Amino acid sequence: MADIMVQADGLVKIYKSKLTEVLALQGLDLTIETGELTAIIGNSGSGKSTFLNMIGGLDKPSAGSLVVDGKNLFTMTKKELTEYKRDTVGFVWQNNARNLLPYLSAFENIMMPMHLAHEKHRKEKATELLELVGLSSKKHSRLNTLSGGEQQRIAIAIALANSPKLLLADEPTGSVDAQTANYIFDIFRELNGQGQTVLIVTHDIALSKKVKRVVAIRDGKISSERILRESYAERLKESNIDWRREDTQEEYAILDKAGRLQIPKEMLQEMGLKDQKIRVEFQDGKVVLSVPEEEKEKEKEKEKEKEKEEEKAGAEK
Repeated sequence: MADIMVQADGLVKIYKSKLTEVLALQGLDLTIETGELTAIIGNSGSGKSTFLNMIGGLDKPSAGSLVVDGKNLFTMTKKELTEYKRDTVGFVWQNNARNLLPYLSAFENIMMPMHLAHEKHRKEKATELLELVGLSSKKHSRLNTLSGGEQQRIAIAIALANSPKLLLADEPTGSVDAQTANYIFDIFRELNGQGQTVLIVTHDIALSKKVKRVVAIRDGKISSERILRESYAERLKESNIDWRREDTQEEYAILDKAGRLQIPKEMLQEMGLKDQKIRVEFQDGKVVLSVPEEEKEKEKEKEKEKEKEEEKAGAEK
């Protein structure tokens, strides 16, 4: 397990109120290796933020297990969980107000986590991190004098202050322009090149297409993965690629541990499937999904009835 950073098994999360229950995760399974740069994508309500919060030690499941860096998050004491959030994970929030204290300078913000961890070489390390994110000139600047992109880059430096094993980023490019988004992603890629494990939740299509592994969550489960094609792996730094248009990744459907598969709704609609029954066959080395014959017959009968009604209506006119 030394090369596994995140191991999630059968994660279920149910949010309850007096009137309703919301199933945010429905048996999510995922393994992330140490040193990976992984993006998680999914529509609003798919469960991706819930999953990220669990990894960050901010939420617990209704069922399932989650081990990060060899630590079982759901058997920790309060003290162990506090140490985990301080030392094992670094979190970059989409909302910069959660990342920075407005009454402190950029330099002081970066040093704050190191104060809590009793880091001896705070000033030296904060200076290095400012250089890493390209903001040495903003050392004494406060929140209200920094642009959104600059605030997000300082937030990355803060998240790295205690040398976390795992860096988590929630929509890190969600409120910046394309040029700044590219710069921020370059920082993540540089960190990953140095061995940092990075997990990003994003809606940014261009950014997700540059990542070697993209995990898609749909309805609280992993539905598919996209893996960067080898022909593009060495071209990540090239500026002449239109990442929004290029088909840079191979997409794979994911079977859960019970052998279940999520089929995109668009495909089911094209098949004309009217209920939950589907024919599964193995032909010439391929799994073939098709509408049951009885369903096809029902559809033909409906078409015939429709034609008769139309003919009758035409005759009456």
